[in-house]
Amino acid sequence: MLFTLKKYIGGMMLPLPLLLLVIGCGVLLVWFSRFQKTGKSFITLGWLALLLLSLQPVADSLLRPIENKYATWHGSEQVKYVVVLGGGYTWNPQWAPSSNLINNSLPRLNEGIRLWRANPGSKLVFTGGVAVSNTVSTAEVGARVAESLGVPRSDIITLDQPRDTEEEAAAVKAAIGDAPFLLVTSASHLPRAMIFFEHVGLQPLPAPANQLAIDSALNPWERAIPSPVWLGHSDRVAYELLGRVWQWLKGASGKPGDE
Repeated sequence: MLFTLKKYIGGMMLPLPLLLLVIGCGVLLVWFSRFQKTGKSFITLGWLALLLLSLQPVADSLLRPIENKYATWHGSEQVKYVVVLGGGYTWNPQWAPSSNLINNSLPRLNEGIRLWRANPGSKLVFTGGVAVSNTVSTAEVGARVAESLGVPRSDIITLDQPRDTEEEAAAVKAAIGDAPFLLVTSASHLPRAMIFFEHVGLQPLPAPANQLAIDSALNPWERAIPSPVWLGHSDRVAYELLGRVWQWLKGASGKPGDE
């Protein structure tokens, strides 16, 4: 119950639903109250924030410091495990297998396979439980997609009980102990994930995937025109900020007051 409530409340605090709520309150005040000036202020501030967060220079300037904490892994150190954290997914057997990995999940899997190939004899570990209204776990979908891309099932381990990053850290600890491993997740998520994994006594090698903040060349109009793509980048910033606040409130191990 607490987990579901956390998801609903956290989801409503992300930029798009929050700003739509602010603008909606402004509309209600303008049409159905005498607080016309307050309502107009809500609408103006909500619209302006939505505009700015949908522009590439603003969105990526907010996201870049989070993503740049860890560089893409090109190290020579050999590991026994490559751990790929779960993300968005669904399961429709009629689709191409990779279409079932949504948003951040497919880039994580791609990077995980690249690193698995760079470490002969290693195991590819997928984590993540069963989402509401689904029958297949995040981990199992990752495994099926990896198999479709040529990874033998014998080289795959699925940990399909964890529901979030904190539980994933505990499950990996129980499964592989202190063996060296690469931790693959989205670049924006990796700093928070590292805290959870280090707190349970593990020393993962950080391997970011799915970098989004763009430093390379773009067409001028792509920087100037608001886009849901850039709003999605702002969404990642807000998501990780909320996650870090929740992590701090609980303590890194999930126990209140734990340092």
